[in-house]
Amino acid sequence: MSTMVFYNGPIYTLDPEQPVVRALAIRHGRIIALGSEGRVQASVAGQRGETINLRGRALVPGLTDAHVHIIQQGLTLREVNLAGITSLKDAQRLIAERAATLPPDAWLRGSGWNHLAWGQSWPTRADLDAVCPDRPVVLTRKDGHSLWVNSRALALAGVTATTPHPEGGQIQRNRNGEPTGILIETAMELVRAVVPPLSEEERLDALRAALREALSYGLTSVHVVPGPNHATGPEVLRDLQTLRARGELSLRALVYFAPPDLEGVIHMGLRSGFGDPWLRLGGLKLFADGSLGSESAEMLSHYEGRRHVGIATIEPEVLDATIRYANSHGICVAVHAIGDAANRKVLQALEHALADREALGEAAPPLALPNRIEHVQVIHPKDLPRLAELGVIASMQPIHCTSDIEAAEALWGARCAYAYAWRSILESGATLAFGSDAPVESMNPWLGIHAAVTRQRPNGWPEEGWYAEQCLSVEEALRAYCCGPALASGEAQCKGQLQIGALADFTVLTGDPFRSKPYELHALTAAMTIVGGKVQFE
Repeated sequence: MSTMVFYNGPIYTLDPEQPVVRALAIRHGRIIALGSEGRVQASVAGQRGETINLRGRALVPGLTDAHVHIIQQGLTLREVNLAGITSLKDAQRLIAERAATLPPDAWLRGSGWNHLAWGQSWPTRADLDAVCPDRPVVLTRKDGHSLWVNSRALALAGVTATTPHPEGGQIQRNRNGEPTGILIETAMELVRAVVPPLSEEERLDALRAALREALSYGLTSVHVVPGPNHATGPEVLRDLQTLRARGELSLRALVYFAPPDLEGVIHMGLRSGFGDPWLRLGGLKLFADGSLGSESAEMLSHYEGRRHVGIATIEPEVLDATIRYANSHGICVAVHAIGDAANRKVLQALEHALADREALGEAAPPLALPNRIEHVQVIHPKDLPRLAELGVIASMQPIHCTSDIEAAEALWGARCAYAYAWRSILESGATLAFGSDAPVESMNPWLGIHAAVTRQRPNGWPEEGWYAEQCLSVEEALRAYCCGPALASGEAQCKGQLQIGALADFTVLTGDPFRSKPYELHALTAAMTIVGGKVQFE
């Protein structure tokens, strides 16, 4: 493999010892030199290779999406995508258009709908029956925690007025007790159980599409997590291995698994961190509650104007026992927790697991990856210090903040003061690892960086930023997409910062994030993405 030299920077390393250099050299997939142009050129003199003139464009470490549903993201390009649709009428039009293109016996699938953008009233099966009465329709809400289905899908699943609510879920009903067509949390499985599974090639095509998109933004790694109620299971790891065997895995992946796979993983003797620099085993993904938009995030007190506190999707005793069991076998956990009550319960369980390991001392199996909480959207101020005290990664998605402003204010009220609290979490000593939650939101990390720095939408609203005291600097936001995920994956020694010996994963940008105006950050993207020393996108 020849040597490549990138010069005429600036090159932002995120290494405090050498934060900005003008050139770097790579060979065999690793960084072998960085510094001034003269010093780097001299260090590789006589070696066969090529030089790439950055022409003043900024180069930064490869970004990581620390929370993505990768197959679902790829599927958004082939199914009905209702993201951004602002009225029920427009949603019905897109559904009808898609239905007209499908074979007679095919299910109509899709995602991205947000009833809060339609006036806050839930849609119904009648709304779907009006435009698609003859084929089953299953549409996932943008947060992945609710399904909207038509009468045909309910009939195929056998869901009627007498069907009981499953534990940890809800079947919405009208005044007559009939299902409305909205299934929340575990109730989604009643219909999903009868939806025909995707074929291997359909999944692989979706993966390829999602990986191409990720590279176009400058992402060089992803942390892949299962969706609610185990949507996408072990086939994700299997499919990524298939792409690897075919030479098509173009970026690095850390893959988390769902509870049904825990015993098998332990029986095989696998532990978190198993694998190689391209494909590694993460840990166990759990769900402690639901979501804001579905009003199923578990809160310490009632939602504003409501008489409920959301849904605990797992009993506290089961949550506690599962985390302790996984950690005792060298398996880290990543626990979805949105509401302040859910975050408190998860922290308590993680504290118990840590105490178990401390009691065992050297007899405890190594935990190569830290435990994480996914989202941490609302955390009570009294619980804030516990993240750092327990060594828990705060895996958050900044784009949720600006996307959720209206819903958060309507449903959480004054609690918004400690929602999406990145500045408070960072100053408490905890580590931030940022991601997208795609396809819930866009996979584009520059939209996330813009949201983290400004707490505004790309149109500049709200003018002063929403709870602007929680804004981050550009460097802090970039670290949360580079260094934080590297810590979360147990790879801080070779990823996140540009240093000699580190993996040659980086991106050349269309602009300079450190010289751009904050309101310009969302427009940045990759001009070139290099993974393992190979140009994967240009």
